[in-house]
Formats: sequence, structure tokens, C-alpha cells
Amino acid sequence: MLGVPDVEAVLVWSAGRRDELPWRQTRDPWAVLVSELMLQQTQVSRVILRWHQFLERFPTVTACARAPIGDVVTEWAGLGYNRRAVNLHRTAVALVENHDGVIPYELDALLALPGLGPYTARAVLAFAYEQDVAVVDTNVGRILARQRGERLTARVAQTFADNVVPVGMGWSWNQGLLDLGALVCTKRSPNCEVCPTASTCSWFVGGSVEPDPAIGSAAVSKGQSKFVGSFREGRARLLDVLRTGVEVSPEQFQDACGWNDRDGGTSDALRAADSLVRDGLAVERNHGALALP
Repeated sequence: MLGVPDVEAVLVWSAGRRDELPWRQTRDPWAVLVSELMLQQTQVSRVILRWHQFLERFPTVTACARAPIGDVVTEWAGLGYNRRAVNLHRTAVALVENHDGVIPYELDALLALPGLGPYTARAVLAFAYEQDVAVVDTNVGRILARQRGERLTARVAQTFADNVVPVGMGWSWNQGLLDLGALVCTKRSPNCEVCPTASTCSWFVGGSVEPDPAIGSAAVSKGQSKFVGSFREGRARLLDVLRTGVEVSPEQFQDACGWNDRDGGTSDALRAADSLVRDGLAVERNHGALALP
């Protein structure tokens, strides 16, 4: 049917594909949750090693919840978007306090946890508990918009995705769509000629006329600004210094950010320090010095 992904074609195409990814070999909800948070805006190749290391140090919800948040932030080094580490720790604490350390298998209960949005909550249900729910990230959102040949709101995209999940195949279906978006139905230069859903894709059948309906659709990322030389890079450098276990005084902020030769470096460094405290990645000590929580 035009506008609806061909279930059988997707499942045949995706069978066994990328099964080497370690988080696809487990149904442990904690391990799945950790992988999903790590994979948000971070390349798969960078996550594989770090996922193993993180789980060796924090193998359970309780182990993470009982650790100082600074230990979790330190273990997150190199993955970027460090607020995810804070959210993961807060989630672990909430799970211990409210669910005896067990990750619930109800959507509402997952969404009530700090730092878990619709994608992550549904990913846990689909990949840990194998429920027939749809996981909609930027890759899946792009596929859905092109299949329908129109921009989709978040609600329409989620409803559409939920309606096409084959019964009893939630795990494999969602993994297949994620792979399809990552490897074939890509943001730039999609390889439509080999796509298993080409015959049902309204955009492709219609001649792939611009504008691409995926652009501006809900769940489809707009891309990140350049990291090198940015405010985010300086802030990350300051956090990396804190990860060594030292306290950093306000007089050292600018040097820690690498902004000694930057116009406005002093004020930017103070702003970076304030943002780390605000995000729960650092705490203020005597005389305004920063340290890990």
C-alpha cells in the first residue's frame, strides 16, 4: 500500500543485520536503557566500548543509584552531551526509591522518570520487554515522512508508527526501521534504488521532488552546530578538568576552557561554569570553586 512501509520487505531486509551490536544481544532493561541514552547523538562506534565499560562499573540500577553522581559523570567522559549522565543517575535514584530498582514495563511509569522522553521510554518497552510499541527517532521519523510524502507532526508520526508495528514483532520491526534510516533512507543521498520500502514510498514514487518531506517533520533532527571553537567545546574542556578530581577556582575557569586568547573569554568561562552547575554536572565549593558533585 502506498504510504505504508512494506512489513515483510523490511523484516526480510533487516534480518540478522547489525546483530553484532552488543545491546541487541540482551533484554536486560538496565543495559538497554544505558545503550539508548548513550546512542542519542553519539556514533555507534564510540558507544560500543563505553557501554561495556559503563556496565562493568554500574551493572545494575542500584549500583548506579548508590554511586556519587560525579562517578557517573566521570564514566561518561568522551560520549558528549553530559547532561544525559545526570539524567541517567537521577533515573536510577528514582527507580530505587519508587520501583525497588526495577525498571517498569508501563509507558506512563517510564515517562514519569526524570530524563526519559517518549523515544527512550518506548525503546525500553520495545527492546527490553519486546512490546509492540513504535520507536520514533530521527531515522524513523525521516522514513515515515517520506513514506507519507508529507511533513508529520509529532502526534501524527507516533500514531502512524504505532499503527504499522506488526503484532508480535515489535523488537525486530523497530530495529529494522532504525537500520533502514541509518543505512539506506539517510538524510542526504538516500539510496532509494535498494530500499525495501521504495515501492510504498510516496516521495520516491512521486519522483523525489523537493522539498524533502522529512525536512521539518517532527522527530527529524536539524543537525548540530559546529563543536570546534564553540561554547560547548569550552564547557566540555572545563568539565574534563573537573573529571580529574580537582577543584577549579574562578581564576582558573578561562584557562580550563582553553579561552585565554578568546575575546570575552572571562565572561564566557563564568557562563560555562554556571551552566555546569545548573545542569547538575558540577557543584560550587568555597569561594566559587567548582568540583564534581
